[in-house]
Amino acid sequence: MAKLLEIKDLNVRYHTDDSIVYAVNNLSLSLEHGEKLGLVGETGAGKTTLALSILQLLPNKVGKIESGSIKYDGEELIGQGEGYMLGLRGRRISMIFQDPMTSLNPTQTVGDQVLEVLRLHFPQLTKEEKDAKVDEILQLVGIPASRKNEYPHQFSGGMKQRVVIAMALIAEPELLLADEPTTALDVTIQAQIMELMRRLKDKFNTAVILITHDLGVVAEFCDKVSVVYAGRVVEHGTVEQIFEAKEKHPYTMGLINCIPDLSKDEERLKPIPGRMVDPRIIPTGCCFADRCPHCMEICKKQPPEIHDLDGHLIMCHLFDAENGGKA
Repeated sequence: MAKLLEIKDLNVRYHTDDSIVYAVNNLSLSLEHGEKLGLVGETGAGKTTLALSILQLLPNKVGKIESGSIKYDGEELIGQGEGYMLGLRGRRISMIFQDPMTSLNPTQTVGDQVLEVLRLHFPQLTKEEKDAKVDEILQLVGIPASRKNEYPHQFSGGMKQRVVIAMALIAEPELLLADEPTTALDVTIQAQIMELMRRLKDKFNTAVILITHDLGVVAEFCDKVSVVYAGRVVEHGTVEQIFEAKEKHPYTMGLINCIPDLSKDEERLKPIPGRMVDPRIIPTGCCFADRCPHCMEICKKQPPEIHDLDGHLIMCHLFDAENGGKA
């Protein structure tokens, strides 16, 4: 059986008036049916651009897929017409966008906005059947059906996020792209939203790509993790491999070290030094070389290859055979 999602050597560019932004660079990843994959990395790493590329929602005349392949259930998505993608979006692939405050239309009731998905993708249903499904999904995400005639401004941030999740899941999609679904929510609401997504995933067997900065959420929710830096997957593996294996990419190690350790009495956190490489420039060597504590001469001159350690993929010269084969 074909993988649900298979991306190979994807390159995405943003063409501005004065420069070209190399947002995604030779990125490859795959996703099985029902699998939960976490995409982690700093702001500007290319995570949201990847999600928008899957749905062909890059900014018109600015964002462009230069090369590569995005196959969904064996079908190539790059080059498909807008009619094909309209039938895919919301029905087979749904996305939770970053900010529920701006994702909802303030002039429409939340019930009408959830109902719009059914109008587009299930025209054969009667009005009564559609209304019943809206009531059911709202109750499933923890919103009383009696509130469906209210407007977004009458809901809290956490409740708005639940509405957005209801919109994304009412068609029971095969793949959910969740872009920072818990950003700007307090810790209690974050836990409720993640538990809700877990229950809905189990109910519908929906595969999930979770885009987040929060490694704690990834460790709790995901099956596998792809660490993204400068538009590249620099490390990929199971949750256990990423968090527990001795071998790690220096960038992944830096992200983990940024997490406060409550068992230690430390006055300051340990941020990764420097800043991400300028996305308008393709580096000669490793994209992380300028910030890496293990940087060698070869790192500045030659891009690293991907090393496969029993399914744990790491793109780093530290794992070259001539350098000892491990960090």
